[in-house]
Amino acid sequence: MTGRRLTGRAIDAPSGGFHGPVKRSVTIAGHQTSISLEPLFWEALEQAAESRALPLNALIAEIDARRIVADVPPNLASALRTWLFSIITENCSQ
Repeated sequence: MTGRRLTGRAIDAPSGGFHGPVKRSVTIAGHQTSISLEPLFWEALEQAAESRALPLNALIAEIDARRIVADVPPNLASALRTWLFSIITENCSQ
């Protein structure tokens, strides 16, 4: 970024800093799979599962089932991030 100057309003880094993906193994429909998500997304998924009184694996399995029937199914990690973002935007618009 040499020669570039940031303009406009300054933004801050997230309070916990920036973090790369963390890989976890989950069981979906009796099969083990690994998913890499940033800690922020894992925390949000855990909260979403808790608020729905579901185990984390069950919530991920439901999202996966909906992902699979999409016209152009994204990878599972992308589907999870997109699903979480849609919940955030729905809550912001209420």
